[in-house]
Amino acid sequence: MTPKPTRAGRREWTALTVLMLPLLLVSMDVSVLYFAIPEISADLDPSGTQQLWIFDIYGFVLAGLLMTMGAVGDRIGRRRLLLLGAAAFGAASLLAAYAHTPGTLIAARAVLGIGGATLMPSTMALVRTMFTDPSQRAKAIGLWSGVMTAGIALGSVMSGVLVEHFWWGSVFLVNLPAMALLLILGPLLLPESRNPSPGRFDVLSVPLSMAAVLPVVYGLKELPSEGWNVRYVVSITVGLLFAALFVHRQRTSASPMISPALFRGHGFTPALVLNTVSAFGMMGSAYFSTQYLQSVLGKSALESALWSLLPSVLIGVAAPAAAQLVQRGVERAYVVTAGFATGAAGYVLMALSGTDSLWLVLTACGVLAAGIVIVMSQLTDLALGSAPVEKAGAASSLLETGTEFGGAMGMAALGSIGTALYRHGMPSDAPAPAQETLGGALAVAAGLPGRAGDVLATAAREAFTDGMRGAALAGALVLLAAAGLAALGLRHIRVRPQAPTENAEQADRLSPSGA
Repeated sequence: MTPKPTRAGRREWTALTVLMLPLLLVSMDVSVLYFAIPEISADLDPSGTQQLWIFDIYGFVLAGLLMTMGAVGDRIGRRRLLLLGAAAFGAASLLAAYAHTPGTLIAARAVLGIGGATLMPSTMALVRTMFTDPSQRAKAIGLWSGVMTAGIALGSVMSGVLVEHFWWGSVFLVNLPAMALLLILGPLLLPESRNPSPGRFDVLSVPLSMAAVLPVVYGLKELPSEGWNVRYVVSITVGLLFAALFVHRQRTSASPMISPALFRGHGFTPALVLNTVSAFGMMGSAYFSTQYLQSVLGKSALESALWSLLPSVLIGVAAPAAAQLVQRGVERAYVVTAGFATGAAGYVLMALSGTDSLWLVLTACGVLAAGIVIVMSQLTDLALGSAPVEKAGAASSLLETGTEFGGAMGMAALGSIGTALYRHGMPSDAPAPAQETLGGALAVAAGLPGRAGDVLATAAREAFTDGMRGAALAGALVLLAAAGLAALGLRHIRVRPQAPTENAEQADRLSPSGA
């Protein structure tokens, strides 16, 4: 007979609030350089390649190390890894804030990525271990999903405000108080948890996982702007080959980094796949919405960031509402299906937009985000609930890695569709830079005399909007297909409450401040 799970009390909910701090900052660091890059370029004078690495190295290191850090947390303890990551994140933030050379800033951003890779799966795994009651866990994961999604939007706004009033290093210094608070309160409030029988750590899986993830993410992120360049196709192919080797290693190793038994959990595999598709939908829209606000509507960067906060209002309502529906007896498959359908409706609204449709596009983004957050919160709860407690770190890291892959694929696929339609819609006699990107067209138009510049700029904005509409229709079809898969694949899946194993409980009792 399965023991009845213990309901979380005030201590656990207070601990969840503490866990929201690193989650918010890690998600914000994805977008925190949007407005700081011009100031950094003027101060440090990086080369074009160095500027790209300053911006991208954080996300690449984060994606490449997620699976490794999830497995490490299961072995050494998720709280211990969280606190080590917080210390590294804080130190790297201080180094980045006062960097005097591009190389130093790149190195600091890389260490931030390492710290982020420890924080993300650790926070999710600790939520899984603190909230064993299914209804409470669903509420906690709903809050987790909302904070993570809102942090990405908030990061760009915060960086714009800070850079406007302070120097660019201030965008990193804001991390220090939150990390200090986590280091102080974490040992007091957070329980330690680990896999009591993790087996030997498979060192070979670490480079294999990085070799699988990094080339694929790199290639997918570069495709929308550069097109189907041979270099990026080769990068993706090499990554997929290493992915096959990594999977083979996990299936044959006596002590794999990612246990194949995770995928035998009732509901884990469909949740992982559908969560990846939801990330596809979310990031695919972000590729267009930011450019639409700035380059089509002519908003400043800070104005665009402030406008983009409006869709986040619906995010705060969506996940808790979905959790309530499931707790009231509505089958999870129907809630996830409705979430995908809502996201598809957001894309349909985007497909109806014109070159002067601010409120329609913002509404579309809000509806899409609400639908995706419903999906992500429910699928995260399903995946973590079906995974053994002792493997919560590995399960969390797989979900996060899937999110990175899905986001990169969304930007690559929908971005490529939009770019192709843009180029098709541009006049054949337009200058080459104008036929490549909207930004290139506006730059060329600014240098043309009289009405010629206005004509080119208008044509480019219309072509971009046509591309956005076409990509939105493709995104809607993907999400509708996912809705159908969810309706069929998640039906009658129930997560049975899991209590920690006896060994896990013993390990927790022996650890300092263990719960």
